[in-house]
This record gives sequence, structure tokens and C-alpha cells, in this order.
Amino acid sequence: MLYPIAISPGDEQHAWGVEVPDILGCFSAGDNLDDAMAMAREAIEGHLELLAEEGAQIPEASSVTTHASNPDYAGCTWAVVDIDVTRYMGKAEKLNITLPGHLLARIDAYVKAHPEQKSRSGFLAAAALKALQHG
Repeated sequence: MLYPIAISPGDEQHAWGVEVPDILGCFSAGDNLDDAMAMAREAIEGHLELLAEEGAQIPEASSVTTHASNPDYAGCTWAVVDIDVTRYMGKAEKLNITLPGHLLARIDAYVKAHPEQKSRSGFLAAAALKALQHG
């Protein structure tokens, strides 16, 4: 999931600040822009881990466009952090499903061309999350 982050510029006396608008209370900072973005990933993963431990729902990510028009973020630089949220959604469970052979071949070809999917299961989990977020 691509979480937008709002980055406030730093200076000689202040660190670069980071806020994750879609995750209440998720903030971070860094000595420079690169460090701020790296620290944002740690902050997001830490928040999601705590939410998972509490059994709370993992927040959906909105688009940058949704937040960029908010005056609270005027002057911020925007970036997105790609987080695999499936690891925060509980223990993996095996299931037996049936798919048409042609569809399965297309899934396998897509996974092979997109290693970030890692597996058929990863692809199907990502597709299900996307459908549930937009449906």
C-alpha cells in the first residue's frame, strides 16, 4: 500500500518533519530529506505493528492528491512509502481455490515480471486488498 507522507523542510536548527496523514499520530523526523523518508518507513511499520497487536484495523492509504489540498500541509514536500500491509493482517492461512488455467497462467506471468509480488499468494492478496479498498 502506498502511504503518502508530508515532509516539512528542516534547517540548521530543526530536523525535517514527517507526518503520515492516513495513520493517526504517525510522525517522524530526519536530519535531511533522505533520512526523513527512511525514518517515515520505520514510523509507519512501527504503528502498523502496534495496531496489529491490538487487533485494530490497518488504515487504508489515500492518494497524495487527497491530502495535498489540505492547508495544514501547505509548503510540504510529498512522497509515498510502499508498505506491504499483509504482514500486519494476521497469520497466513492455507486455502484451496480453483481458477481457470488461462487466468492462472496470466497471474504466474505477471508475478514473474513483477518480483515485488513474490508469489501467486502475494498477488492474490494484493488484488483482494485493492478490490476491498475501492469497493
